[in-house]
Amino acid sequence: MTASDWRKVLKQIEKKKAKAKRFLKHNKPKERKIGVAAKKCERCGRFGAHVSQYGLNFCRQCFREIAEEIGFKKYN
Repeated sequence: MTASDWRKVLKQIEKKKAKAKRFLKHNKPKERKIGVAAKKCERCGRFGAHVSQYGLNFCRQCFREIAEEIGFKKYN
């Protein structure tokens, strides 16, 4: 079951509280603590190529776009 599938099924049974609670207990994807899906970009939501140094939490593409605005200099 993919992430979008469990949301669709939950929407169908959300009025039946007991069934919805049991469904969530067994089918909701767990929160990730390690791995690629643990961190995502705060700006666009991408998972890969994450720059978390200095507490930035951006993907590399977003970092390149806003680096000069937040005070980083580009050395060539």
